[in-house]
Amino acid sequence: MPLFSFEGTSPSVHETAFIAPTASIVGDVTIEAGASVWYGAVLRADFGPIVVKEGANVQDGSVLHAGPFPCVVGPGATIGHSCVVHGATIGAEALVGNGAIVLDGAVVGDGAMVAAGSVLTGQVPDDTLVMGVPAREKGPVTGSSVEAWVRGNPAAYQELARRHRDGIQEL
Repeated sequence: MPLFSFEGTSPSVHETAFIAPTASIVGDVTIEAGASVWYGAVLRADFGPIVVKEGANVQDGSVLHAGPFPCVVGPGATIGHSCVVHGATIGAEALVGNGAIVLDGAVVGDGAMVAAGSVLTGQVPDDTLVMGVPAREKGPVTGSSVEAWVRGNPAAYQELARRHRDGIQEL
């Protein structure tokens, strides 16, 4: 597993979590039960702690770093492909869409969605969609977005993580 101690602080990874072999986990990182960190992701906790809560997923190519604020990914939350989450808090079952950037001190509420490609510096209420640069509220998360992405994605990624943990082989 790609874990690295930094200045005497080592990552803590629950035995049921999946960490892809090409991810990098450095320093004060906690990854809870059933969470997953995918290929090419970097979680570097040298300025402050990073916590990936139970059942959350950090997808391929994403970068998480703590700055003046800790970085917390809530239970069942999804950090999409190629995101940057820097010193921010992501709520339970929230979704940060592909390529989004969530910056220092930002808070994404439970069940909220940050649309792909958005840049967020503020707060998002629970169950609210934000999008754009800078990200602005667009209204409640509704319809297929709720079922497919916010509610359905955590379980789908937990199952996919199990398949990868049990099925990948280095060639």
